[in-house]
Amino acid sequence: MFRVSYLGGDMPTFALNFSRPGAQVLLQFYLFLRLGFEGYATVQRGLQKVALHLSHGIGAMGPFELISDGSDLPVFAWRMRPGYTENWNLYHLSDRLRMHGWLVPAYPLPDDMSDRTVQRIVVRAGLSLDMADDLLDDIRTEVSYLDKLQSPMPIEGTGPGFHH
Repeated sequence: MFRVSYLGGDMPTFALNFSRPGAQVLLQFYLFLRLGFEGYATVQRGLQKVALHLSHGIGAMGPFELISDGSDLPVFAWRMRPGYTENWNLYHLSDRLRMHGWLVPAYPLPDDMSDRTVQRIVVRAGLSLDMADDLLDDIRTEVSYLDKLQSPMPIEGTGPGFHH
């Protein structure tokens, strides 16, 4: 057994490939059969539209630099701009967003780049543009709060705080 940092949390595992049960794959196949190619493509285009809306909103914020924008898959990631601030990091933002009910984990990249922290959003069915706007508003609110700090947030224990 060994421990991995997965989606911002520390998790014990025996798996070598981080495999999960196949129910989600079966559900995707069912939806594809039920909706047909055009219906499924319409759903995926909607998810991509939300991902692009969110990524452009986050990318326009001063502290952040996009790593990807969701234009290929409805998934994107960002990091703090180097040198933006010493008073807070993405773990602090993740904690602040959790107070609003959003689970946007911050986690380190794999071993060779483990000194870099990112946040990632996977847009799933049900995340509407209105909800995306609410998330962007909450991110702006918390960035504003964190930017007003006069001294650094505590960093002891700062790290993956998402538990599986």
